[in-house]
Amino acid sequence: MSEELASVIWSELKRYINTVDRAEAAENLVNILIDNDVDADDIKTAFSGDKDVKNALASYLGNNDEEEEYEEEHEDIDDWEN
Repeated sequence: MSEELASVIWSELKRYINTVDRAEAAENLVNILIDNDVDADDIKTAFSGDKDVKNALASYLGNNDEEEEYEEEHEDIDDWEN
């Protein structure tokens, strides 16, 4: 499925999601798209008009950067131990 189609489906379905639950639903959407090898830039383009998805993507990218930094720090520690 293309990210454009996912955007159309999201636009139609999100009105059935309670406003307080949309952020979590958008996070799940972003995770599913990323897990299916959709590039973050393509998601950003396809969902450019949707603040919930843009916020979820920003959160995902921020968390992903933190995880990479954590892994790099622990690789350095492992190198010292060996």
